[in-house]
Amino acid sequence: MTSSPDAFTRQRGLTGFGSGGQESLATAAVAIVGAGGLGCPAALYLAAAGVGSLTLIDDDHVSVTNLHRQVLYGPQDVGRVKVDAAADALARVAPHCRVTAVRARVTEANAHDLLAEHTVIVDATDTMPARRLIEATAYDSGLPVAWGAVQGWHGQVTVFDRDHRLADVFPGPDPLDLEMCDAGAVFGPVCGVVGTAMASEAVRLAAGAHSSLAGSLAIVDGRTGRWRHIEVAGKAHRR
Repeated sequence: MTSSPDAFTRQRGLTGFGSGGQESLATAAVAIVGAGGLGCPAALYLAAAGVGSLTLIDDDHVSVTNLHRQVLYGPQDVGRVKVDAAADALARVAPHCRVTAVRARVTEANAHDLLAEHTVIVDATDTMPARRLIEATAYDSGLPVAWGAVQGWHGQVTVFDRDHRLADVFPGPDPLDLEMCDAGAVFGPVCGVVGTAMASEAVRLAAGAHSSLAGSLAIVDGRTGRWRHIEVAGKAHRR
């Protein structure tokens, strides 16, 4: 007797993914820090792909200027807490996914408690202090970070792990964050491109795939649609 297809039939049929990858994904817990232009598409694709649980961490509210790029929200959500509105949207798309909405900003005092009990961390924040704190906490907990950033027309994606760290790409000191997504101009579709690329990295990591962007910084130019990759030296270079 042939079993009925489910939402993940075509994903489970992928060579190199299979039932084992789908089962690993179903037991995985992913934390997404930032429910904005990157966190929204990342959360949408992670939930739809079959991740067992998502923790959404953000302390902001939906504003009308978010709507051209933060695709989980509509005009009816303006003024709502982002993580609450996002959790409601994800429940409609992927009711199988357990979503925990955490209205908080990640700080040195709470970072370990918020992030440590997960399989993969998705960093969708937009300031360097937050990014450094998240990456350091994940590193101390032995967790990979699917990382992305968007500014203006451009976006970047990579993975940080035991051998490749944020400081290998951005050694500092950091410039002032004068053009964050919420403060500066940004091309909405690039947020979707980068956010879904981050989700792709997180899904493969959670499913136990043996390849990721760790060691390579992928950069997309939204004006041309072209990608380029820059090698990240990593641990061997630091010795």
